Amino acid sequence: MRACLYPDNIEPIKYKSDALSYLLRYIGEYRKRFFSIFLLLLAGSLIQLVFPFLTQAIVDKGINANNTNLLLLILVAQIILVFSRSMADIIRRKILVTFIQQGQDAHLSLERLAEIQNEDNEDNEIKSKDIPPASPIVIENLVFTYSSALSEKVIKNVTLRIPQGKITVVVGLSGSGKTTLIKLILGFYRPSGGEIKIGDRSLQDINLKEWRRKCGVIMQDGFVFNDTITNNIAPGVEKVDMERVRYAARTANIQEYIESLPLKYNTMIGASGRGLSQGQRQRLLIARAVYKDPAFIFFDEATNALDAKNERTILSNLGVFLKNRTALIVAHRLSTVKNADQIVVLDGGEIVEQGRHSDLVRLQGHYYHLVKDQLELGM
Repeated sequence: MRACLYPDNIEPIKYKSDALSYLLRYIGEYRKRFFSIFLLLLAGSLIQLVFPFLTQAIVDKGINANNTNLLLLILVAQIILVFSRSMADIIRRKILVTFIQQGQDAHLSLERLAEIQNEDNEDNEIKSKDIPPASPIVIENLVFTYSSALSEKVIKNVTLRIPQGKITVVVGLSGSGKTTLIKLILGFYRPSGGEIKIGDRSLQDINLKEWRRKCGVIMQDGFVFNDTITNNIAPGVEKVDMERVRYAARTANIQEYIESLPLKYNTMIGASGRGLSQGQRQRLLIARAVYKDPAFIFFDEATNALDAKNERTILSNLGVFLKNRTALIVAHRLSTVKNADQIVVLDGGEIVEQGRHSDLVRLQGHYYHLVKDQLELGM
């Protein structure tokens, strides 16, 4: 793909100010190729105009030693004509294929836009914007099934209280419903049954935009923007507090890396974190959540790409940051799990165990085997 988009000796655009110079260099690199194709098509068109006259001249004079050069010229012209017609045909076909593909893409896009337009707005003026920060999250008989008629229940009658100001960790095998539970609490999915409350207020009666403003979220597929490091840590903020940005970077243990760069916090990052390692990208997302200074924190495998040393440092920093904040963390690693105030074990969309690390290990049930098999705890 890179070879199609960029000439061999031109690098991709890194800064917006480079766009014009890049375009000029790009045109210059391919100018000779475009000009050659243009000349070939032009020659084909001219030959097509004069070819009948040359042919008629041969017919009138007859073939002899005096006009063999003219005959050779006609032969060469015929070859160029055939080649140019083939080239024109290829270009026409390519344009036609491209047009059909673009038409199909446009059709699918319009269908998707229609689906979104027909969806009910998730918020309205009636929904409350008053969300008390010092509130537990209460889940009662929660059920969730995807819209497909053949889908089974992903979340099955889950009842859970996430205490205010405490850290709750959710563990379980892949597909047990951990990420789905977080998305339901954030209002990305609508429950098929049961209820989620923030304090004593149902999530259905709360303005979701306001609710998410109070939440710091790191999902597995968190997005990094094609922008500076500062604007990635504080996206959408008009007046960025650089002291808070540095604190967030320090908490996420990425400050040393950022300040080693020539442009430091003004360094551009490619879309989806291009130019960053997976661990650096994950630390940047942690810094974004810290900068937001939310009352509620949701981490979905937020440290799974980090090495042990970085994870230990970040968890130590987060221990201070998370104090008196309500946190729900999906994790597998023992270092993240063992110090939680509450551990919830999900299996097949159901809560099968709940308690502290030491208590659950003594039970030697689901959690014990997760610890033994996945966290490699010697027992």
